[in-house]
Amino acid sequence: MVQSSLRLGVNIDHVATVRNARGGDTPDPVRAARLAEETGADGITAHLREDRRHISDRDIERLMETLTLPLNFEMAATAEMQAIALRHRPHAVCIVPEKREERTTEGGLEVAREENQLAHFIAPLREAGCRVSIFIAADRRQIEAAHRIGAQVIELHTGAYCDAHAEGDFATRDRELAKMREMAALAHDLGLEVHAGHGLTYDCVQPVAALPQVMELNIGHFLIGEAIFLGLGPAIAEMRRLMDAARA
Repeated sequence: MVQSSLRLGVNIDHVATVRNARGGDTPDPVRAARLAEETGADGITAHLREDRRHISDRDIERLMETLTLPLNFEMAATAEMQAIALRHRPHAVCIVPEKREERTTEGGLEVAREENQLAHFIAPLREAGCRVSIFIAADRRQIEAAHRIGAQVIELHTGAYCDAHAEGDFATRDRELAKMREMAALAHDLGLEVHAGHGLTYDCVQPVAALPQVMELNIGHFLIGEAIFLGLGPAIAEMRRLMDAARA
């Protein structure tokens, strides 16, 4: 059965980006997480990158100490990140591709090509009680591979859809949405929980939110940007309103 309500995970990475631009302690991403918790978020996402360009190890420690919402810990498939996840045991870990030179995550993880390696990598995380999510493109091969390696969740990369919408390329946008619709249904039929995220804004969130198999959207950069103008609470509340309206 497909869930009728839709969860919102708020990614706080770019609060840390602003903090790190100048150094010091402000703005505090943990304070942002607590505010998100008070204003409609269902979970908090934080990506601890290998180069620590935004979220820090101390941020993760403090989030684990203070949050009552679930933490979705985004991480590359490295021994260092596995050890950190096993030490903290967050509610969920989301395995993402990571390149030092990229500004943000550019695509989905190549699961089919690294199937055996990833199966062994995620096994200890599952045994520790973490829900394992794999961040992938809306591609049949990747979804079927994610299922075979024992992932419990997939997160569909919505970047190509969002970019096409922003560029006014509505034919490509609609093709990308159709792929997500088909692949969300496939993943659900395989028993995978379906999430989606990357680049979603007020203008393009509703068609994705309306996909009945999608149970969670993870949104960060846009909300932190809107918070400069609206405040974080109102920015989250408007996203929540649009998601709920689309789901209804």
